[in-house]
Amino acid sequence: MAKPLALTLGEPAGIGPELAITAWLRRSEAKVPPFYLAGDCRFLQQRAKLLGLDVRLKEVRAEDALQTFEDALPVVATGHPATARPGQPDAQSAAAAISSIRHAVNDVMAGRASALVTNPIAKSVLYQAGFRHPGHTEFLAELAARDGVAPQPVMLLWSPLLAVVPVTIHVALREAVEQLTSSLIASTTRIVAHGLKSRFGVARPRLAISGLNPHAGEEGSLGNEELTVIAPAIEMLRGEGFDVRGPLPADTMFHDAARKTYDCAICMVHDQALIPVKTLAFDEPVNVTLGLPFIRTSPDHGTAFDIAGTGRANPSSLIAALRLAARMAATARG
Repeated sequence: MAKPLALTLGEPAGIGPELAITAWLRRSEAKVPPFYLAGDCRFLQQRAKLLGLDVRLKEVRAEDALQTFEDALPVVATGHPATARPGQPDAQSAAAAISSIRHAVNDVMAGRASALVTNPIAKSVLYQAGFRHPGHTEFLAELAARDGVAPQPVMLLWSPLLAVVPVTIHVALREAVEQLTSSLIASTTRIVAHGLKSRFGVARPRLAISGLNPHAGEEGSLGNEELTVIAPAIEMLRGEGFDVRGPLPADTMFHDAARKTYDCAICMVHDQALIPVKTLAFDEPVNVTLGLPFIRTSPDHGTAFDIAGTGRANPSSLIAALRLAARMAATARG
C-alpha cells in the first residue's frame, strides 16, 4: 500500500477500541492492511491492559504509520483524551469520538491516508454533548462539503454473496414511503453505478431495482408507487444508458439464481435490503458509503456495550471493512 488506512476510535465505551487492537494483533494471519488509529494512545493502552492483550502502541504522524505498522499499532493523536470505561458510555468522552472522525477525514482528504474506516459510534451519547447530525454518515457528508454543498451519501452493504443499497434508510416506514421520489431513486442509482465502476472496478454495473409493495404492486392493485414513482425513475435511468431493470418483487430477488443476474440490488426501504444480506452473510457485510469524495467503510454492527471489555467481541467485520477499504483504494488508484 502507498498510504495507510485511517481508522476512527468509535464510541470509547463500546467495542471499537478493542476491535482495533485485536485486528492489529491478527495482522499477519488475517492479512490486515496497514492502518493507524486516530485517537488517544494512553486510553488504548489502558483498554489493552484491561483485556490482558499484549500490544505495542506507538504515537506517530500519519505519514509514518506504514513503516510502524509491522512492529506497533500506530496511533495518531487527536488531542482529545477518552475516559469512558467499557459498557459505561460517558458524554465526557464524546469529544474524543468526534475529534477522531474529524482528524481521520482531514487526513484522507489531504492525501495522508488512502481511505477512511470508521468504528461504530453511539449517537445518543454524542447528542448529550451537542452533536447535531442525524447520524455518522450525515456528519461525514458535512465534513466532505465543498463550497457549502454536501454530497448525497449512499449506503451500500457489501458482502461476497450480495451487495444491496436502501434508497431510504433510518426512518419510520411511513416516512420512508413519503420520502420516496423518482428523483431520489434516480440519483441514488447513479451514485451506485459510479461507485461500482470507480471503487469496485465493475465496468458496466447491472442494477436490479425492487418494488415497494407486495409483488411489486400487481400492476397497481396492491399499490401504485411502482407505476407512479419507481417505473419513471427506471425509464429515466435507461434513457441515460444505465443497465437497470425493475421494479422487481422484493420477495423473489435474493435466491441464488436471481443474485447471479445483477451486481447490486437497490431497494426502496431499509429492511428490504438489510434482511437478505444479513441472512445470507451475517458476519461478513461491510457498510460502504458511496457518494463521498473519499472511500469510507465500516463494520456492520453497533457499539455492543453489553460485551465491551469482555474480550468476546469478534473483529471479523472490522477486518473485512479494512480489507475492503484497501481493495477499493487500490481499484481507485488503478
